[in-house]
Amino acid sequence: MRKDIKGLKIGVPKEFFGEGMDKDVKSALEKTIEVYKKLGVEIEEISLDVSNYSLATYYIIACAEASSNLGRFDGIRYGYRTNSYENLRDIYKNSRSEGFGAEVKRRIILGTYVLSSGYYDAYYKKAQKVRTLVQNEFAKGFEKYDVLLTPTSPVTAFKFGEKSENPLEMYLSDICTVSVNIAGLPRNISAMWSR
Repeated sequence: MRKDIKGLKIGVPKEFFGEGMDKDVKSALEKTIEVYKKLGVEIEEISLDVSNYSLATYYIIACAEASSNLGRFDGIRYGYRTNSYENLRDIYKNSRSEGFGAEVKRRIILGTYVLSSGYYDAYYKKAQKVRTLVQNEFAKGFEKYDVLLTPTSPVTAFKFGEKSENPLEMYLSDICTVSVNIAGLPRNISAMWSR
């Protein structure tokens, strides 16, 4: 197991430090980079070109998977069951209406749309191809660097429920983490430290 970080190579993807980044977030990252440099870590700016497509790709794939996976939550075999029903249709309808929040319902509807006939190839299939490109881009980064340093959000934490009425603004705050998610990271952090 690696005991020190001297000689570690860190890549800093420039695409994560662009427009819309809060000054406090940027300042914290710059301070972190300086601390690493003082500890003998090699820091280099790099490019992850496909990160620009990650947000749209993530929400297509995530919503499609939510739609597919949550379809089994019928109030009979899985999930919440309503107490208000007269027939089987009521159980399904009321269980899902009462058991899922607005955001989950939104994702199910979007996911059902991208998986529907005529849109599967246009959205979901293309998103899967972009996912592969993102995975390959990160793999190339890890061939040269031990760590890729990125912010987790372009903004500081917002208050609970503050962005609930504006889902798009809430989704945009995920821009720094979704590329990592669709790349399937972290795969094996311990392998990195055993080098």
